[in-house]
Amino acid sequence: MITGAVICEFNPFHNGHKYLLDYMRNDGCDCVICVMSTSFTQRGDVAVFSKFQRAEDALKGGADIIIELPVVWAVSSAQRFANAGCEIIKALGVVDRVYFASESGDIELLKSAADATTNQGVKAALKKYMQDGDYYPTALQKAVGQYFCEDVANILSSPNNTLGIEYIKSLKDTDIDIRTIKRAGAQHDCDETLDIFASGSRLRHDILSEKSTDTFTPSSNAKNENPAFYEYGERAIIYALRRMSAEDFEKLPDVSEGLHNRIYDAVRSENSLDSILEKIKTKRYTHARLRRILTCAVLGITKEHQNSSVPYIRVLGFTQSGEIMLKEIHRTASLPVVMNVAGSVNSLSDVATRVLETEMMATDIRTSFEKVPSPCGQDFTKGIIKIQ
Repeated sequence: MITGAVICEFNPFHNGHKYLLDYMRNDGCDCVICVMSTSFTQRGDVAVFSKFQRAEDALKGGADIIIELPVVWAVSSAQRFANAGCEIIKALGVVDRVYFASESGDIELLKSAADATTNQGVKAALKKYMQDGDYYPTALQKAVGQYFCEDVANILSSPNNTLGIEYIKSLKDTDIDIRTIKRAGAQHDCDETLDIFASGSRLRHDILSEKSTDTFTPSSNAKNENPAFYEYGERAIIYALRRMSAEDFEKLPDVSEGLHNRIYDAVRSENSLDSILEKIKTKRYTHARLRRILTCAVLGITKEHQNSSVPYIRVLGFTQSGEIMLKEIHRTASLPVVMNVAGSVNSLSDVATRVLETEMMATDIRTSFEKVPSPCGQDFTKGIIKIQ
């Protein structure tokens, strides 16, 4: 039996995601495991649909097991996001292959780019470009371009390629085979559609505008009429931020060089999330990085949280085939497997308990941004999703 895994967000689950899962099946995978971010995403946004709905959509769309990527690492840099996902995959003890979609579709070129980013000359050049004020992605591309061919440097210009490179680096010392598929249809963050494909950002825009997304999402999707967006609860964010001191902001991930003072001043003077972001923006901080920082502030996620290791494996849902694989995972896993939150809170380590409590809080906070806020406590009331 061949088991394939993918690290994902499914925000929302669309035809491009189904295309990837179908590809994995056709490539020989008997079991498909998805490690999925939960209530908030890597770009610092609230997830448009709950982790439970997105897990159900993915299981109906071709996945066998959905594992939670805890919010502590879901809202983090590409490197931490990838490392955490790969930690979970390695801890499962059953995964033979990891797949990811990329703009490139060329695994050998991506591996060359991954090696290039570890070159000492590149690291020194990267530091210099960062000191000169470049965003990290731009600085890295320039640094690699100094020492390697144009093709290797250019591959770093696309976000899915960059994430794939981090997966490659995280899995380098394992026997897990890494495979990529060229991204189908619309490109990342593209507003244009192509046949039955649209980017996640286009779909989120359409959902916010109350337009139908049926053409671009599998018919098996649970059509939730209660999406979540920061626009629905912007005042709640400003309220949470205004309760914080400059010292509180200094403890957040990716905050350095006095940025905490800029954030503190901005949240006290500005009256919208966009204007706060505009006021704290610098040449060195990408928009997504700043949104992640503010999201971490709202969720209480600190540098200390993100610098720790993933302490457990939480199962969100499975199919009948997935249930069979889960029996093997219980035997092989090197981390505790959480099936029932209520029964696990008091049996985990102190670190794991803190991570799980942060996760449950994030689930509750996310409902504040729904069109019609749902009740709290869904981590206890929803239960594991089972698709027969």
